[in-house]
Amino acid sequence: MVVAGAVPAWEIERAEQVIEQILDRHRAGGVARVRMTRLRSPFGPILVQIDHDLDGRVRTQVAAPSGAAVTAAATRLDRHLQRLDGFTALRWWSEPGRPPLACPSETRPILRRKDIRPRHCDPRAAVAAMDRMDYDAHLFIDSESGQDAVVYWAGPRGVALARRRGTYPARAHGDAPLHIDPRKIRTLTDTDAAVLLCERGLPFLFFSDPVHRRGRLLYRRYDGDLGLLVPNSAPPAQ
Repeated sequence: MVVAGAVPAWEIERAEQVIEQILDRHRAGGVARVRMTRLRSPFGPILVQIDHDLDGRVRTQVAAPSGAAVTAAATRLDRHLQRLDGFTALRWWSEPGRPPLACPSETRPILRRKDIRPRHCDPRAAVAAMDRMDYDAHLFIDSESGQDAVVYWAGPRGVALARRRGTYPARAHGDAPLHIDPRKIRTLTDTDAAVLLCERGLPFLFFSDPVHRRGRLLYRRYDGDLGLLVPNSAPPAQ
């Protein structure tokens, strides 16, 4: 357990007990890494992040007011493990209880920039990875087109897919409600992308950088500042 900020001792103890009970019920071996963070002020919401290894890394994260954060995180973790156990189907709809981090604000700094090697996979596998890591959006290289792409939760539309250059339909994936985003992504500098995201109150922004012409994913962090995922400079395989 890692704690940052003013988190009550009773809430820490309850989180340890409840999370252990859920992992035991699902026979999920290993040790969970739990982090509880008080956001923004001594009276702000508490962010609960749970990392666990279950045939690969699994993450669950929820921010909620004190007194409700542990219950919300435990409920989400339980549903998450049910899907990974194979008791429920792959999730194609956003879950209640964790609205996107979307609100207009003054331009916030990009505090974290992470260079990544995006995975080559089809959209269905990208959705599974997004769900497994509890992301709002997931950057990958679409194996069907060879383009940088993102999948993201799109409210009542289910899951949406956006590619850097083209928006032709993805191959059918059974009855999966995969919505193709028809909008062409913008070419922006990192600074301009941050301004646009904050002005429009977006939870994330998929854009193309003007130098390497690769798709980048700018996202809003729970503390209100921004993070940026930057793919390696080598072009994706076509």
